[in-house]
Amino acid sequence: MVVKRLGKYELGRTIGEGTFAKVKFARNTEKGENVAVKILEKSTILKHQMVDQIKREISIMKIVRHPNIVRLHEVLASRTKIYIILEFITGGELFDKIVHQGRLPENKSRRYFQQLLDAVDYCHSKGVYHRDLKPENLLLDSQGNLKISDFGLSALPQQGVGLLHTTCGTPNYLAPEVLSHQGYDGSAADVWSCGVILYVLIAGYLPFDEANLPNLYKKINAAEFTCPPWFSPGVKSLIHRILDPNPKTRIQIKGIKTDPWFKKNYVAVKHVEDETVNLDDVRAVFDDIEDKFVSELSESNKMGPLMMNAFEMITLSQGLNLSALFDRRQDYVKRQTRFVSRKPAKEIISTVEAVGESMGLKVHTRNYKLRLEGVSANKAGQFAVALEIYEVAPSLFMADVRKAAGDTLEYHKFYKNFCSKLEHIIWRPKEGAAKSSMSFGLLRRNGQ
Repeated sequence: MVVKRLGKYELGRTIGEGTFAKVKFARNTEKGENVAVKILEKSTILKHQMVDQIKREISIMKIVRHPNIVRLHEVLASRTKIYIILEFITGGELFDKIVHQGRLPENKSRRYFQQLLDAVDYCHSKGVYHRDLKPENLLLDSQGNLKISDFGLSALPQQGVGLLHTTCGTPNYLAPEVLSHQGYDGSAADVWSCGVILYVLIAGYLPFDEANLPNLYKKINAAEFTCPPWFSPGVKSLIHRILDPNPKTRIQIKGIKTDPWFKKNYVAVKHVEDETVNLDDVRAVFDDIEDKFVSELSESNKMGPLMMNAFEMITLSQGLNLSALFDRRQDYVKRQTRFVSRKPAKEIISTVEAVGESMGLKVHTRNYKLRLEGVSANKAGQFAVALEIYEVAPSLFMADVRKAAGDTLEYHKFYKNFCSKLEHIIWRPKEGAAKSSMSFGLLRRNGQ
């Protein structure tokens, strides 16, 4: 069994992965609360000269304290890694909700949009511009409230600089002025992105979507889009005022907040005025990037797959009904999903390697983790998937599959095709008896 600790935190499964960071589920053993830990390799940060960017992201997340923004608890560092301890959000991505349900009702979309705008307005009041607002960066908590995450592309104002000049973000959500390389107002650019998100929520698809980038940019620059017939006149009018290609005449947040459609059932979010924000721990982590601040302990026997602990199982299964562990609905795929197998872990690994290679992907394997890499369908960038094997119970293994790079919709298509080729190793338990026996086995295994 493998146990990994980070000071007072017990680290568990990987729940997210990107080019420069990995996010793991963890539990604060002192407070008994679940958290998410974003882990960055110092060598990678130094190699790619990202020290300033990462320091900025951490500083921003400590500065912005709002109910609709993922909260940063603390920052820790070891000799080789930086750990960002974040609020653990259980409701998933807003993007998944749209993929699952299609377009959302206008009233529900309005509520999400109101929460989004409140949080963005708060960020702007602190001089922070997100610059990568999209449904994939909007999470939902257990009560269904929206939470903005991922401030990796955020900008803080620099003294004497009025306009931002970096082209960043996801192309479909970018404002025309961001694409023009002329310099842009971060506030107006964020408003545009909010407008695209509102459109996607109610339409179920993007206002600007083309297979190649030149055509996409052309449509964005001309604000060439049409609203579907189910849009009410009120939201149609507001979206046209937001998706104005001229940032000088584009409606501002204060204008949106006085719009009749926006104001319906609007309750401004209440939050306590910020406590004094201390950035000493951020400075300590980066001022001497090689110092050791916390202990990392890893105890293992025979380097088998990680054993999933009870807290993780309960979080995954929303109680002890373990049916949520199994992806029976192949038409509904999240950015992170999973399958279960009764085959030996090494057989799962070799099968995944063979399937990945048959799909034209490069496969990298280390211990019980795999990374499958290829080129995205539109040849615009890298496509990558990460897979990790966990031992759930004796002779029962769970494979966590995550999008590591590339387009989320492309990942959805990949996962369906991928699973169809793995049918012979995927175990699908029968309803009823399997649930209760597995639940009992889990309790007994964890000494309860």
